[in-house]
Amino acid sequence: MSNTSETVFTGLVDLLAQQLGGRALACSDDFFAEMGNLVKPGRGVFLPDEYTDRGKWMDGWESRRRRGGADHDWCILKLGVPGKVRALDIDTNHFLGNHPPYAALDAVFAPDASLEDLQNAEWNEILPQSPLKPGSQNIFVAPSDEPISHVRLRIFPDGGVARLRVWGDVVTDWKLTEDREDTIVMVQPNEVDLVSLRNGGRALACSDMFFSPMENLILPGSAANMGGGWETRRKRTPGHDWMILQLGARGTLTMAVLDTQYFKGNFPESASLEGIDAPGARITDLINSEDWVEIIPRTKMESHKRFHFRDELKSAGPITHVRVNTFPDGGLSRMRLYGIREE
Repeated sequence: MSNTSETVFTGLVDLLAQQLGGRALACSDDFFAEMGNLVKPGRGVFLPDEYTDRGKWMDGWESRRRRGGADHDWCILKLGVPGKVRALDIDTNHFLGNHPPYAALDAVFAPDASLEDLQNAEWNEILPQSPLKPGSQNIFVAPSDEPISHVRLRIFPDGGVARLRVWGDVVTDWKLTEDREDTIVMVQPNEVDLVSLRNGGRALACSDMFFSPMENLILPGSAANMGGGWETRRKRTPGHDWMILQLGARGTLTMAVLDTQYFKGNFPESASLEGIDAPGARITDLINSEDWVEIIPRTKMESHKRFHFRDELKSAGPITHVRVNTFPDGGLSRMRLYGIREE
């Protein structure tokens, strides 16, 4: 049965996510529903009475019924950030009588290739033709030791797929910098955002993410609205909320940014930041560790505002992980942690 809840892989990144810049480039056919829907957030919606001049409106990629010719349809997509694949989700949510019975996925590493080059490239099959269930997340383990930049989804013979997720580990281009202009002008030439998803940062664990996922905190760019950040439920018990993140590389922090953009009646009263140097530590070890060092003391927050910290940072030396604390609860739109990467 179709629904909106989504199984995700904590600690891995959806390399194809639209929020990271993932996009569909070309397909054999998208007569009923556009290929660009494959990379959108969520699992898609179903509007029972919505039709277009081509037929039933569907929130996904849907080709027409195949009548002769090639035995399958295909779609080429560019990842938002190159990486090594660990798992795949070919989601047929809401596609019940029109899903493809089988699908396969190919991959290639050609970050600067033109569409013509990609169409003539030697693709690597990382998922052989496999059966798909209707109205379901179809999850496959597809480990790859080599980085990829593009994927090609093949469906047999035709039909509709709501979303495609390519879960994996980011392969970082440390020259890449993306942030708001008011922050970029403050960044020194040798500083990089150590926690950005684009640079391999990971949200590992948090006390609560009732209203929005923790990964939003380190997405590139600005959130489009309040739902684009990390927001916890109202805390009715003692204590405070927190999130533990792994840096993309071990490094020393030199500037931090905490942003409450769009959070006006639900921003944290205050926040703090801690760091730890614990390469290879397990998540449970990090949660229970007493070795966290204060980097930003508990500081009063305000609504809909971006806070920059540089002189206020306490030296913690090189670190591998951070813990951001919000008191007692509330929402943060983005966090940036600029610093010097350890070679």
